Amino acid sequence: MHINIGINEQDRQDIAQGLSKLLADTYTLYLKTHNFHWNVTGPMFQTLHLMFETQYTELALAVDLIAERIRSLGVYAPGTYKQFVALSSIKEEDVIPKAQDMIRLLVEGQEAVVRTARSLYDVVEKANDEATADLLTQRIQLHEKTAWMLRSLLE
Repeated sequence: MHINIGINEQDRQDIAQGLSKLLADTYTLYLKTHNFHWNVTGPMFQTLHLMFETQYTELALAVDLIAERIRSLGVYAPGTYKQFVALSSIKEEDVIPKAQDMIRLLVEGQEAVVRTARSLYDVVEKANDEATADLLTQRIQLHEKTAWMLRSLLE
């Protein structure tokens, strides 16, 4: 059925393409955070274990919101590891890092998600897509705050 939500087909495709990258970054950060939650060791174990659990739980909810926005635009959302690896700007770790390195890597991941979300504003504003702009603003605020909290552990 034809979609008539006030955003033309090309803009919906362009927005969905950008959101697919955001979804891939978010899912990759979710997986990395969950991995670190399982495998953190050292004197900060309890603090980091709980903090990482809070963060991956929020990320799990976020991937659903992002994927549903892509679907609302009439485009299929990526949903495989192969697609996420190809789309994500966040790389996986080959080894289990030390706790301090986990924190640093998660800061970098949070900031990568912010940059990906921020990069979508031009196409979103051009299309007057307020719903996606709102989603991006909420994601940016949350990831900037989380990056700040993680950075504070490194000082």
